[in-house]
Amino acid sequence: MSKNVYVGNMSYETTRERLITLFASHGQVASVNVITDRATGRPRGFAFVEMTTEEAANAAIAALNGQEVDGRTLTVDAAKPRAPRNGNGGGSRGASYDGARGSSRRW
Repeated sequence: MSKNVYVGNMSYETTRERLITLFASHGQVASVNVITDRATGRPRGFAFVEMTTEEAANAAIAALNGQEVDGRTLTVDAAKPRAPRNGNGGGSRGASYDGARGSSRRW
């Protein structure tokens, strides 16, 4: 069973390839997802690494948490499951353009 690992406090210069190299020494890496800003495409400073086994993930967490990489001290921990989304798509949360919650009046 694969296990996702959270990698935080990353330098913006840390690449996907660099993470693969770091984590591969602790076990087989299934995937790496460097999170980027939607608007700019720049890295947001964290990533998720999927390891093929729980043992490999635990070994990577033990070895890399607190390790300095590209000038930053990494935070490496087991990734928490994603919270379920409510599916409403975000947006104004019921407020109309004039800021009155739920109001349909124009002025």
